[in-house]
Amino acid sequence: MSAGVGKTFRMLQEAHALQRNNVNVKIGLVETHGRKETEALLDGLSIIPRREVFYKGKKLDELDVNAILLLHPDVVIVDELAHTNIPGSKNEKRWQDVIDILDEGINVISAINIQHIESINAEVKQITGIDVTERVPDKMLQLADEVVNIDLPADELIARLKEGKIYDHTKIQQALTNFFQPEKILQLRELALKEVAGQVERKVDYQITAKQTPFRHERFMACISSNHEIAQHIIRKTARLASYYNSKWYVLYVQTKKENPNKIQLAAQRHLINNFKNATELGAEIIQKKGNNIAATIIETAVENKITTICLGKPHINLFQVILRTGSFNQLLKTLSKNNIDIVILS
Repeated sequence: MSAGVGKTFRMLQEAHALQRNNVNVKIGLVETHGRKETEALLDGLSIIPRREVFYKGKKLDELDVNAILLLHPDVVIVDELAHTNIPGSKNEKRWQDVIDILDEGINVISAINIQHIESINAEVKQITGIDVTERVPDKMLQLADEVVNIDLPADELIARLKEGKIYDHTKIQQALTNFFQPEKILQLRELALKEVAGQVERKVDYQITAKQTPFRHERFMACISSNHEIAQHIIRKTARLASYYNSKWYVLYVQTKKENPNKIQLAAQRHLINNFKNATELGAEIIQKKGNNIAATIIETAVENKITTICLGKPHINLFQVILRTGSFNQLLKTLSKNNIDIVILS
């Protein structure tokens, strides 16, 4: 739910336990933030040296993915999954490095705070007032064999902060004023508990229930326009639904004559590309079609891809207004009903 709950400490304990059981485990990268108890746990563990990079005249350290692949341990510990790599690195984000490591058959134990999960970014901003820019797609949680929540009561976390166990003494007052407020921590704690409960529920569903009812047919399709903020919102909410059902999902963008590349503003084009990138990272398949009859295109695409649920924005968005103006909204409803396709209007 937050920095300072003991994620790195727990990962290092896990590393010691694996080592005792003769598992080849190495430390790819951990951030102790100068915490003595955490640093003490590094003793006796094999640490892979970090890659040194010079950026803007400064020497910086990064995870050495090539060294990990070369040494090929059974398990590697990689802290701070949401970290943004130094410009010029092979991957933009550390979670992408982790995927490269997994692809080579190496198990990874990593850590993340709830505020870094992509699809709940808007909720986190509402709670904290902070727009978290370092984010990890939900698919990383779905890839995980196990998701563990490191939990602490809010009062205990604040007590740890005041004792200097989370940040340097110079930053304590600022943290108490901003992020580390009991009501904010409590809400983030709730989000973290819900997320892990959801992961466990899906695991039960697919490992136990699915043996009796193996048919899983849910397929979601988010319909977006070039409106950046609303499209982003629809993508995130549909990603959450798809994540909950552990199902395939799509993003449909219908390009009308008004949104022809020659007519649409460059800023809108840029936002659209970013939304496609974001949706892809969240696990969506992008479908782009041209046409002025948006309702007909939605129907056609839904039937082609065996969609079970179509997700639209609330009625004031341009897409919905276009559908209403075409006079074919009833046709849309009738056709979807006939094909057992649900419509979800996202608030």
